[in-house]
Amino acid sequence: MLFLHPASLNAQDILYAQDQGKAVEAKTVISGRWSNPDLSPDVRADAALAAMTHQEKIAILNADPLGVPRLGIPAVKETDASLGVANIGNMRKGFVATALPASLLLGSSWDPDLAFRGGAMIGSEARASGFGILLGGGANLIRDPRAGRNFEYISEDPLLTGVLAGRSIAGIQSNKIISTVKHFALNNQETGRAVYSVKISEPAMRETELLAFQIAIEFGKPGSVMCSYNRVNGVYACEDKFLLLDVLRRDWGYKGFVMSDWGAVHSTEALVKGLDKKSGGNIDTKLFFSKELEPKLADGTIPYAAVDTAVRRILRTFFASGLVDAPPVQSAIDYDAHADIAQAAAEGGMVLLRNEGNLLPLARTAKRIAVIGGHADIGVLSGGGSSQVVPVGGFALEVLHKGPIKRSYGGTAPLAALRSAFPNAQVDYADGKDVTAAAELARKADVAILFAEKWSNESDDNADLSLGEGQDALIDAVAAANPRSVVVLETGNPVLMPWASKVPAIVAAWYPGQRGGAAIAAVLSGQVNPSGHLPVTWPAGLEQLPLPVLPGSNVPRANAEVRRAFGFQADRMPFDLEYPEGSDIGYRWFEKIGAKPLYPFGYGLSYSAFRYDRLKATGGRQLKVTFRVTNIGSRDGADVPQVYVTPPGRTKRLIGWSKPYLEAGKSTLVTVTADPRLIGEFDQKSQKWIVRKGDYRVELAHDAGDTVQTAHAAMNHREVRP
Repeated sequence: MLFLHPASLNAQDILYAQDQGKAVEAKTVISGRWSNPDLSPDVRADAALAAMTHQEKIAILNADPLGVPRLGIPAVKETDASLGVANIGNMRKGFVATALPASLLLGSSWDPDLAFRGGAMIGSEARASGFGILLGGGANLIRDPRAGRNFEYISEDPLLTGVLAGRSIAGIQSNKIISTVKHFALNNQETGRAVYSVKISEPAMRETELLAFQIAIEFGKPGSVMCSYNRVNGVYACEDKFLLLDVLRRDWGYKGFVMSDWGAVHSTEALVKGLDKKSGGNIDTKLFFSKELEPKLADGTIPYAAVDTAVRRILRTFFASGLVDAPPVQSAIDYDAHADIAQAAAEGGMVLLRNEGNLLPLARTAKRIAVIGGHADIGVLSGGGSSQVVPVGGFALEVLHKGPIKRSYGGTAPLAALRSAFPNAQVDYADGKDVTAAAELARKADVAILFAEKWSNESDDNADLSLGEGQDALIDAVAAANPRSVVVLETGNPVLMPWASKVPAIVAAWYPGQRGGAAIAAVLSGQVNPSGHLPVTWPAGLEQLPLPVLPGSNVPRANAEVRRAFGFQADRMPFDLEYPEGSDIGYRWFEKIGAKPLYPFGYGLSYSAFRYDRLKATGGRQLKVTFRVTNIGSRDGADVPQVYVTPPGRTKRLIGWSKPYLEAGKSTLVTVTADPRLIGEFDQKSQKWIVRKGDYRVELAHDAGDTVQTAHAAMNHREVRP
């Protein structure tokens, strides 16, 4: 979603429906069989549908708020997004909410329980703010580290993404509201998102992006699926019968409703191809589900049953969610308690990338600490676009980008948090604009902490992986002045680090949210033992990517004809996007081409140390893996042991992990059972997942590039329906 305030998006469609219904007076009936909470959602939906007028049905296909007030079905408002109750461009003047860290940081936590807690927190704030539908659940896979919305997504791996997205959705919906899962499907970059067509085979789709969505739906049971802007094999995702009916309904048995992304509808026929609700009517090229729909219903081009089917799905979801029986009402929010959850999420996902000489945690004996750059004196950076949350306390600095999108800093400031964490030290700050002055400040300090940043936002991809803005030169100068330098990265993607060998410590803090500064200080000071592990492969250079040139970056700008056909968000002439990696996404690609990344998928250091042993793998019909983890360090902490399996003739894939918190010297046993879809391959002809008979290599690893122990399991032939 982008640019327009949700409350005004479908005004034209709703006014059209109201205008057409002026001659029809319907009696208000606030109770009926649909009002009985003891009946099933299906029975209640059928009863309500039978009592609705034609105009009410047309309205609910377009409405926000969404409901049937005449029947006592409350009008429910929608709001973005995955990181909290969003307020893009401060369109709701003065509205604030607790800002979760970036979803990429959640991915770095590898912690399903933390995902649930974060989801439950933002879901409760949505309900307490009067919203009943939260447009969260970003489950697109990260295919390109330049993509502008990667900070909204979780990882490059379908299992990690599916589990964490699903648990976040489950948390949101524990508040008796509806969450989406989005953007279905293959909306993996911003450049040309309204015009490109992803050319991809069905097996490659099923084994990557669709599997992530399938797992997220199984874990989270979202009330709605949001279809995406792009085309898939030439067909718009929001009218793609294969995606919305064959896969989602037939194969996965999905019972919720499908809504479009804002301005992603291109025909009335989308209604018979699986789309139930059109969002953002004012930015579609036509009023497809109201004015354009009526004549096609009248002449039978579109059967009226399609309207009833879509409305029934929406109503059923409302009854199943609990929204009808317990509508959202505005109520008080415990922002302090919610900030604690946001801070725990940030602390659980920050990744210690480098720690030569055990510089971190910083010694309490430090007398002078230099803090440099990154606007560390005022707050932490947040990603831009429809997911942006105005944090409690507001933004300290906003720089206009385009439209309502702003580069914004808020939450707790790292500088103040570090001064609190080191009360006996003199903590000085330089903004880094004067490189010579920053280096001089660093030279006089016991330790220098540099904050480096790279902003990402919806609607734009990054041109490259560099930090930009002269930050590499700043880091070089500071590192030369003080060899005891720490770099803290606030980014929405991996970045190039030509200076990495010159600094002893690097922390990936991503966009750390409401109490980001406090979380950073807790990790640097040792109050928190870092336990984050990378959810993406960190490349050493663009040449390692499947597509070194960003797709669409060299495509001419859209002309007037294309804008009329595709909508105002068309930024390029239409183009095809092909992924050379196919299903070998992320770390699988690096294995396939034999490339060594800067940091592998799953990588992360700790202030403690962990030993893995006693690996055992058993095969047959089901692959089961057991092993032991021991904290052999002197500090308590959490670790993320990972299990990868290599099927015959294929690249390895993650089949499971654990995140045990262990006291120093303690051990625990872990069991991982492989989902057959993870070790199988999708056979298009039979439309089944097939686990081939043969020898499967099992790796117990710290990360995708650091295997500790191996085992082998003989698997039987097995076929599984999708």
